[in-house]
Amino acid sequence: MDKLTGIHAVKEALEAARPLEYVLVAKGRQDTRAEEIVQLARRHGIPVRFEERGQLDRAAGTRDHQGVVAIGAARAASTFEDILANASKDGGNPGLIVLLDGVEDPHNLGAIIRTALAAGAHGVVIPERRAAGLTDTVARASAGALAHLPVAKVTNLVRTMEALKEAGYWLVGLDERADKNYTEVDYTSPTGIVLGGEGGGLHELTRKRCDFLVSLPTAGPVKSLNVSVASGVVLFEALRQRHGKK
Repeated sequence: MDKLTGIHAVKEALEAARPLEYVLVAKGRQDTRAEEIVQLARRHGIPVRFEERGQLDRAAGTRDHQGVVAIGAARAASTFEDILANASKDGGNPGLIVLLDGVEDPHNLGAIIRTALAAGAHGVVIPERRAAGLTDTVARASAGALAHLPVAKVTNLVRTMEALKEAGYWLVGLDERADKNYTEVDYTSPTGIVLGGEGGGLHELTRKRCDFLVSLPTAGPVKSLNVSVASGVVLFEALRQRHGKK
């Protein structure tokens, strides 16, 4: 993962509008230069996290960081509004957007992006925090798909889900405890597919905002699939239904 350490390096990257995942600032650092970094980052829509100095040491791999560390991104994130607008312009297909509720493994994120692109999705939405970012590892795992599919980072996933519903989307959440089979839902209308993170699944607030909760039937002792595999199953069911309708 590309890291930038020190006031000068981070400031230059921000002024050059280089894609960054987030900027870390040491708690307790309150001076003009640090405040300038914070304001620059916020102006460019880059999250700023205030952490203990030990956390910055670990992120930077050194103590020589002047209390400022930036994590590079493989590409700049899109906006949710851009994804929604692009989906509405696609006259041949209703909107299909993937929302990820805390997928933290970059290999899973990359695989989901690749699958979403192949299934005709219009974009992927991820939260800013407690989730994998758009790193080089994600880009490699997506096998090039990250360069073609918009991925938006949002500060509040629940609010984004509400905005999608207001825009006429039906939200389908994957939950291994759900009684409804994933094939029993109609995906031919504008649809948001909501996937939970590794291990924990959907958070309660996210689950409550879904219009439908569906599960994937499995045989044998394993009751749930890897999130990237599960995304592929549901996305290609949506693609199958949409092709059948045409």
